[in-house]
Amino acid sequence: MSNNLNLFEQTNLSEHKQQAPLSIRMRPRTLNEFVGQKHILGKGKLLQRAIEADRISSLILYGPPGSGKTTLARIISNITKAQFVSLNATTSNVNEIRSAVAAARNRRSLNGQRTILFIDEIHRFNRAQQDVLMPDVEEENIILIGATVHNPFFSIVSALLSRSLIFELNPLTEQEVVFILQAVLKDSQRGLGGFPIKVEDEALRHLAKVSDGDARRAINALDVGALTSEPDQKGIVHYTLKVAEESIQKKKVVYDRDGDVHYDVASAFIKSMRGSDPDAALYWLAKMLYAGEDPRFIARRMVICAAEDVGNADPQALILANAALQASEFVGMPEARIPLAQAVAYIASCPKSNASYLAIESAMEDVKKGRTLEVPGHLKDSHYPGAERLGHGKGYKYSHNYKGHFVKQDYLPRKKIYYKPTNNGYEKTIKEYLDKLH
Repeated sequence: MSNNLNLFEQTNLSEHKQQAPLSIRMRPRTLNEFVGQKHILGKGKLLQRAIEADRISSLILYGPPGSGKTTLARIISNITKAQFVSLNATTSNVNEIRSAVAAARNRRSLNGQRTILFIDEIHRFNRAQQDVLMPDVEEENIILIGATVHNPFFSIVSALLSRSLIFELNPLTEQEVVFILQAVLKDSQRGLGGFPIKVEDEALRHLAKVSDGDARRAINALDVGALTSEPDQKGIVHYTLKVAEESIQKKKVVYDRDGDVHYDVASAFIKSMRGSDPDAALYWLAKMLYAGEDPRFIARRMVICAAEDVGNADPQALILANAALQASEFVGMPEARIPLAQAVAYIASCPKSNASYLAIESAMEDVKKGRTLEVPGHLKDSHYPGAERLGHGKGYKYSHNYKGHFVKQDYLPRKKIYYKPTNNGYEKTIKEYLDKLH
């Protein structure tokens, strides 16, 4: 190759800059080109059979950005004999819905042709807008395909859900994103196959990791890096890790989800909360999130810490940790970082007690190694015929019948003390109460 770009390469570069975005050009056109979602697509799978047989019923496609919802709808439009009409819920109104539905009725009555109405971001339609669709979905005047990044059971009216098949699309794996990027680099018609570019394997892996399962984001980062990087003297663009970091605007962080660093950072995170250092805990939280750690993994560690290390010194910690877990599943990233940070700051700032943890450990050890204790007769179930004849429940004292809703009686055949509340936080109140009773 000459020291300067030859005429073909100059023309190729110029045309590439003028074309539609690379992620649009590389959008799969057939099921064979579609990557991922093997749990709903593939040989013998219901959705694939329905698409190939042109027997699509109303669908709700639910999944994160870049997982293939719109692409799958367009593939269906290429295969089906039905008229394909597309709306976006962010820009459409009731009048546009009514117009599309009316046209669908006319097609069906005039020539029997079905209409697929694809609504992207259907969760943005309010209840009234969704209700407009209901009669024609029920009468099959339209086949609805809705795409949403939100859990449809929270964002779609139940009447539409009951008349639709719901398929959840998963984030693409890093291997699947790398496969897609390699296909982009090989495709000379729609991709970068005719483009003078050399891409480092580490750069591809970084794009795949940071894109977090979003193929569109990874392809766009590859595209912008290719178009903005200066070629070398031989006219070749070198797409390095540094270019990848700039293109996707996220530097590589040393963090392996399956390696030592993963466990080391998680350990530092837990120990920082246990040690009442909210600033350190928030830093380790940020590092995990930045590196692409599953927020559910983080939230589960927080729930354990709230119960084991805070315990009854502040019972609200467990409630807040569990709320953060549910919120992270509901809203997803990047917004999930906010409730996670709130819970981390709270747990780290709480008074601490591991009395509950030590209590269950001691009790488990007794069950494991000690003699199995029989349930005392007065505590045995007495709500079945014949229990009285066996003496079950005889002598049991119902606590609420006594002053202060407490009465002394034995609940174990041998006296054991497992729970030893501390003087920290709310547990001091618990300790005082128990000392008063006993």
